[in-house]
Amino acid sequence: MRHLSLLSVPSLLLIFASQVGAQARPAVRQLGAVEARSKEPLASANSIRTLPGGRVLVNDAGKRRVLLFDSTLTAFTVVADSTSATANAYSGRIGGLVAYRGDSSLFVDPTSMSMLVIGGLGKIARVMSVPRAEDAGALAAAFGGTGFDSKGRLIYRGAPRLRMAGPPPSGNAPFVMPEPPDSAPIMRVDLQSREVDTVGFIRTPKIRMDVSRDANGGIRMMSQLNPLPVVDDWTILSDGSVAIVRGRDYHVDFTSSDGTRLSAPKIPFEWQRLTDEDKVAFIDSVKAARERMGANAPMVAGGAAAGGASVDGGRQVMIFEGTGGLPGGAGGDGPLRAQAGAPRAIQVNFVAPSELPDYKPAFFAGSVRADAQSNLWIRTIPTAAIAGGPIYDVINRQGQLVDRVQIPAGRTIAGFGANGAVYLSGRENNQAFVERARVR
Repeated sequence: MRHLSLLSVPSLLLIFASQVGAQARPAVRQLGAVEARSKEPLASANSIRTLPGGRVLVNDAGKRRVLLFDSTLTAFTVVADSTSATANAYSGRIGGLVAYRGDSSLFVDPTSMSMLVIGGLGKIARVMSVPRAEDAGALAAAFGGTGFDSKGRLIYRGAPRLRMAGPPPSGNAPFVMPEPPDSAPIMRVDLQSREVDTVGFIRTPKIRMDVSRDANGGIRMMSQLNPLPVVDDWTILSDGSVAIVRGRDYHVDFTSSDGTRLSAPKIPFEWQRLTDEDKVAFIDSVKAARERMGANAPMVAGGAAAGGASVDGGRQVMIFEGTGGLPGGAGGDGPLRAQAGAPRAIQVNFVAPSELPDYKPAFFAGSVRADAQSNLWIRTIPTAAIAGGPIYDVINRQGQLVDRVQIPAGRTIAGFGANGAVYLSGRENNQAFVERARVR
């Protein structure tokens, strides 16, 4: 039998202690007090753009309008809407806000394939065409915080491309649904030269579509969703760098504007292993939650909207989350976002419990935001029942976990402003609102 020497025992203890310390997670603290809240009834608060002086642009896509609120979030002006009384048209049902040069912003309208340049005072200065027509919907959805790098190049998540599972059907051959992708490119385009390149790729929710034809020739579509997908997410930091958060092992890959790449160490996380019984219970929880919300509730996998997940007995259940649209179409990667009054032609099913991951992921898609100090705020999936609202891991520019912050229940972080301002979006009594709080 081998024996450890007296000198080796302290060394082993020191190594063990350093490993434990490296894996320690900060204690959860509460977000600072809410100091302002919008009074105007909103249908949605899909995205915001903070401006100097505490003013904020809000994209109310549900009512097809862009509003400019003052620093109290009380008084506002209409920047763009869909009424005939204004030339500032919000023509499509989905539009996106993007921070542009200085205090100006872009409003992306995929219907007209245009980008309105909004000045700091809320006036539309000019109109530009979208750089790539096929990505107009993805630009409007603004997945991952679409924005510009330090060289003025527009960075956004490109639309996924459907892949045909076989040769095109001919004659009376049955239709074969294209295979939805499980990844999407992060694109970078120079608006002057229109030169396009790819920063990297992220893993997106995999959605399987089953298509069949009934005896009368009607088409029946069934979407099989994985309610617990392992995905990546991304955003742009204040210095123009791209940060991609990898879901498989929870670490951050940084790409600077000059092309320099840095892969940070894994972020400590309390990984929860899912047994076969846990997987069955989780699928049952998702089904039960959907029944409670109503069978007609939209089912979208891995989007970016607020309020898309609920916690049921310690399990976070994703029911409807994201901006919707058919896979690869205008509006994103969700399969079932029906327009108001439109017939619902697609039914939803869930994958078999065996297809769930062996460990609960750290986050869903659309969970990453960046503050003014280039810290990442990642809304994590709870591994146990928690009281209160969502908890965000705060990751610094080196990819290290430095803080954990809980925000009020029913809210999600929509953006950040100057002097430690945090903007929250939420919904009460079927009305959306925007709040401003402080980091501390």
